[in-house]
Amino acid sequence: MATITFGVGTSHGPLLMLNPENWDIRTEADKVFPGHPYQGSVYKYDDLLALRRNDYLAEMNALPARRAHYDRCQRQLDRLGERLRAEAPDAMIILGDDHKEWFLDDKMPAITVFTGPEIVNRGIKGPLHRSDAKSDTIAEVAQRRHLTEDAIYPCASDLALRIVHQAIEDEFDVASSSVSPLAADGGPKCAGHAFTFIVRRLLADKPIPMVPIIINTYYPPNQPSAKRCWNFGRSIARAVESWGKNAKVAVIASGGLSHFAIDEDFDQRLIAALKTGDGEALAREPESLFQSGSSEAKCWIMAAAALSDAKLKMDLLDYVPCYRSEAGTGNAMGFATWQ
Repeated sequence: MATITFGVGTSHGPLLMLNPENWDIRTEADKVFPGHPYQGSVYKYDDLLALRRNDYLAEMNALPARRAHYDRCQRQLDRLGERLRAEAPDAMIILGDDHKEWFLDDKMPAITVFTGPEIVNRGIKGPLHRSDAKSDTIAEVAQRRHLTEDAIYPCASDLALRIVHQAIEDEFDVASSSVSPLAADGGPKCAGHAFTFIVRRLLADKPIPMVPIIINTYYPPNQPSAKRCWNFGRSIARAVESWGKNAKVAVIASGGLSHFAIDEDFDQRLIAALKTGDGEALAREPESLFQSGSSEAKCWIMAAAALSDAKLKMDLLDYVPCYRSEAGTGNAMGFATWQ
């Protein structure tokens, strides 16, 4: 019988791949973004700045704090990678969102289980760096997400099919996909960064067979609710338990926590409920708080449900609110294991 033996929750945002001196490139994007959800309302950047500016955010946005936060995040990513590699699961289920990397407006499934034999991290060929600093920072992120040649990541197709069958038994009308969508050049689209980040950063480019589960956390109108994500996570646990293999399985949540407007109070409520496996408390959080980047917390909710059913306990390694502006924009980074 297969067993869920280990869990990981990790943020995957670009501030983890940009040196702190370059975080302002993301701040410039914040300033022109049409609306930042924050505590149930939506704000333009200038309005958010007027609402939130204070001494704490000024200190947290200063370069010394940025550097300290970046270093804390890198230490925890190293630690997660060491522990995941030491666990050496036979398969890993990665729960992540899609930023229109695979799915576009012509089709946007709420939850998709990829059942094919492999996904591809498309290599970036040719020179990346330009003379201007903005292009260089974009290149910095690209170089850490991609190799120079295509990389093939194996998938645990039989486990993926078991998850789909269990989901149907549990009355989830889950989508399945066995072939990567095609890119403009006719080749397969690159797997989303929620999935490639785990292999590149945590596994040091040594992939473990995976089941990518793509959750539409971002795009209305069919975002699954927090309650739905919790219940689907429990279905995943049942699927693993009934998978006819003697195998160790890891469950990984990729993304989160609150961003692009950081909400530390929201994050702390989530973390408290995740630690205790309190699905009811998570379901009570209003949907208006799970919008934009903060919606990726639903990946953690789905993972926590599966891991709680497997009787594993969450250990929060660190919570690091990485501010990049005095308006409180940035990415609250979370790092956790379940054992």
